[in-house]
Amino acid sequence: MSILTTCIGAYPKPDYLALPDWFNSPEGVDTVNPTELWQKAFDALGDDAEQILHRAVEDVVGQQISAGIDVPTDGEVPRENYIHYQCRHIEGIDFSKLTNTVLRDGAYKSNLPTIVMPVKAREPFLYKDWQRAQNCAAKLGDRLVKITLPGPMTIGDTTADDYYENPQKRGAAIAAALNSEVLSLAKVGCQHIQIDEPVFARYPENALAFGFENLERAFYGCPSSVTRTVHMCCGYPSSLDDEDYPKADHNAYFTMADAIEQSSINAISLEDAHRYNDLSLLEHFVTTTVIFGAVAIAKSKVEPVEEIRARLLLALEHIDAERLIAAPDCGLGLLGWTLAREKLNNLCEAARLV
Repeated sequence: MSILTTCIGAYPKPDYLALPDWFNSPEGVDTVNPTELWQKAFDALGDDAEQILHRAVEDVVGQQISAGIDVPTDGEVPRENYIHYQCRHIEGIDFSKLTNTVLRDGAYKSNLPTIVMPVKAREPFLYKDWQRAQNCAAKLGDRLVKITLPGPMTIGDTTADDYYENPQKRGAAIAAALNSEVLSLAKVGCQHIQIDEPVFARYPENALAFGFENLERAFYGCPSSVTRTVHMCCGYPSSLDDEDYPKADHNAYFTMADAIEQSSINAISLEDAHRYNDLSLLEHFVTTTVIFGAVAIAKSKVEPVEEIRARLLLALEHIDAERLIAAPDCGLGLLGWTLAREKLNNLCEAARLV
């Protein structure tokens, strides 16, 4: 039997969409106001900006479906940064006050927007991104698009805090703001909502202490028709084929596995391609679906179909096929258009041959 496939979030922007993001200009986005940089580039697209953006989303969704992806994403095409894009729509986060901060347990330094007052939701906006992507997918068949948003702990770790000075309370407030987005997405018919919490792998003790609780707040009231997905990767490098960048300890997955299984999470996304896990990890998930990272997102080597297939078959010795979904480790933005497509083609072919 074949197993299902999905993407995680980011996809390389087409060449004709001249918008900056973390992948195509990491230094620029990290050292100046990312919103200001993005807005200037968007304004430079002129009166056709929305049409160009729509075309890009259509091309990105089409690339995924053409490769064979069962649950595509919108590629996070409109975003300059998957975290700060969401933060722009949350009251209390000031992008005019940037604070230079070391983050991700010392992995890198960046100028971050600052929380200066109580965090509250503004008008929901993400449902419009999903509707645009879903309309694009509908032209190509019956695929349901997954939408992604950063989680409370990850937003808290990627902003400076001049107000709460308490990560648990800050996370609860952010979770409440995100919950309005989640519920608005569900209301318009989105059936795959993914919250990204990569910092869970960096700080598993904090994840267990309050991260999962706030994640539940973010999903609170979400109907059973929605697949609640959570992505926990171990971190990006700043460039392709950088082998020495500081990743989170992938043993953190074992630390959190039972909490994941006991939570309301329906599907957990874990990376395995960059460095293999002890696959007994999968046995902790009795009811939870595992989205299994089967191709690396920071290596230019294109994994052969048989290599991917062999790893998936090993995974199936530890989990039922109906609860295993093949995917890249994380977003594909670093790879560029050609490599991303080649990796997805092989991933989908391997999944089909399992």
